[in-house]
Amino acid sequence: MNPTRRAAVCGMPIAHSLSPVIHNAGFAAAGLADWSYSAVECDSADLAALVGGLGPEWAGLSLTMPLKEEALRLAAAATPVAVAIGAANTLVRRDDGTWQADNTDVAGMVRVLREAGLKPAPSVAVLGGGGTARAALAAAAQFGASAVSVVTRRTAAYEELAPAAAALGVTMIAVPWQRAPEAFEADAVISTVPKGAADHLADAVAWRDGTVLFDAIYDPWPTPLAAAAQAHAVPVISGLDLLLAQALSQFEQFTGVTPAPEDAMRAALFEAAAARAAG
Repeated sequence: MNPTRRAAVCGMPIAHSLSPVIHNAGFAAAGLADWSYSAVECDSADLAALVGGLGPEWAGLSLTMPLKEEALRLAAAATPVAVAIGAANTLVRRDDGTWQADNTDVAGMVRVLREAGLKPAPSVAVLGGGGTARAALAAAAQFGASAVSVVTRRTAAYEELAPAAAALGVTMIAVPWQRAPEAFEADAVISTVPKGAADHLADAVAWRDGTVLFDAIYDPWPTPLAAAAQAHAVPVISGLDLLLAQALSQFEQFTGVTPAPEDAMRAALFEAAAARAAG
């Protein structure tokens, strides 16, 4: 018998995604035998047609690059945080058949930072200026940080973050890339730059007690930056931690099952990631 409820992650490229592992493990643990979660290759130009063609069996979609801005435009309604940062990683079908947009990256980031020991009203530094940096600004705002140091390699990237910062009520302090080591004086450092971009900082940072590092990369892991932090007993959060945390909220919105079966979803994710790394 074919599953009667469906969800998927969409993006391009998408074959590498571990989201199906997480969600399908959650369905199994929650006894949702008629649910399935798949991966769908889709570019931003094709998302409207894809969403418009989904039948009533579809409960929701997870969106990754390059679809997050287009997903927000397609939704009939959106959460305040998705509107503020201008991006959605989640579409949930509502009872009337329209779609609600959310950005669970923000709640996920708040969760993992809190679990790592970050306290309210911290000093926060963000490395990078892309979509994950927007989520980082929103997370900082939820912790009560009024100002965030933003370290970017491109001036244009800093300018692209300005509308989200204004909507969130966060003041950005521009820090040039060559001064990135100074940013590690913050209570939380959130690195959103691509693989390899921050490797040189591993030997340049004067690590301090009380700092929490979030490094959005999870393959390869640990990055040189994360390894250096761990060597100095600095709490480190990986991209895998965020991938799980944001998926928990998506799972609950798709299925109505609360709380999501976190232990089963975590075990499946980290087992799959370890198998891929051993690969």
